[in-house]
Amino acid sequence: MSASSLVIRARKRAGITQTELARRCGTTQSAIARIESGSIATSHVRLASLIEACGLELDVRIVEPHDVDVAALRRNLGLSYDERVAKVVALANFIQAGRAERKTSHSTSRQSRDDFENRD
Repeated sequence: MSASSLVIRARKRAGITQTELARRCGTTQSAIARIESGSIATSHVRLASLIEACGLELDVRIVEPHDVDVAALRRNLGLSYDERVAKVVALANFIQAGRAERKTSHSTSRQSRDDFENRD
């Protein structure tokens, strides 16, 4: 996420205007507008101070990459639109069949239980 979008998100979350954020930071509304538009870069320290002025905290962490199969993504991007749609339809059909099977097995086990309880 870009610095400009972080500032916008923080400001909107705080429910304040660009003018109010500028007042809190000792700068001008036009400077905030330029930061939010991405027309000027801002340092990490400046970004943190802008977000703190919104009553929030910038949390930067190093984390392991998400469990994403990049090779699978590249293979899918290499497919045509029709091929991707066909894969999605096949997946939806697979899910629907699994749900139908689960519903059938659930009702069968309920019937077996009812039969057991009503034997006499």
